[in-house]
Amino acid sequence: MRSLRFSCTLFICLLVVFSVSVQSQLRPGAPPVRTDPAAPAPEADETQTRMAHDMAKKANLAREAALKSDTEKLLKMSQELKEYVDKSNENVLSLEVLKKAEAIEKLAHSVKEKMRGAN
Repeated sequence: MRSLRFSCTLFICLLVVFSVSVQSQLRPGAPPVRTDPAAPAPEADETQTRMAHDMAKKANLAREAALKSDTEKLLKMSQELKEYVDKSNENVLSLEVLKKAEAIEKLAHSVKEKMRGAN
């Protein structure tokens, strides 16, 4: 127990010493020194961030439009499936009904993945 307490205290002391030494190396009020000449300027970073945000927004709008379209298709297909099932009797289930159900299942899975954000 004592060694654990000692280790924790030593770790905290080392952490404080390290943070103080790092702070003393930084000059307050002075602009940060760029060590890498190939590094982009802060204005470029801001521009890239804004462009990335705009692209993400456009992608989200496109995903939303695809979701609306797919859900409309899903509604139409499920209504067709209901009509096929209503036409069939209790002893006969047509192959067309099974194919329609599989297509609905596939489209529903696609809609679910788009809602999660996967593209």
